[in-house]
Amino acid sequence: MSGPFPAIICKLAELHDGDSRGVTVEQDGKLHDLFVVMHAGRVFAYLNRCPHTGAPLDWAPDRFLSLDGRHIQCANHAALFRIEDGACIAGPCHGNALAAVPVEVSEGVVRLPSGYRMPG
Repeated sequence: MSGPFPAIICKLAELHDGDSRGVTVEQDGKLHDLFVVMHAGRVFAYLNRCPHTGAPLDWAPDRFLSLDGRHIQCANHAALFRIEDGACIAGPCHGNALAAVPVEVSEGVVRLPSGYRMPG
């Protein structure tokens, strides 16, 4: 995203309940890796960065969830995070949380809100 328009993350139709997807968003010449999760009909987004090590969370492309699909799971040390708020509930970063990224859904598209600036 370089201009005043909100960055498109993905089409809503590409996500189904229990799906996750990694994306890279460009803003001001910088690339930001994040991921989205569809859970209970809502879309949640987070930076793809473990609060413990800073490493990406996915263990394979678009694989951010535990095998039972109930939590986000870090591939490096199996820490578990709540989908709804990114809070770590198990693992070495217990008590920390993933960095949430606000998203809006309109006209069948998941996007960053207009004017939102990615952290860091």
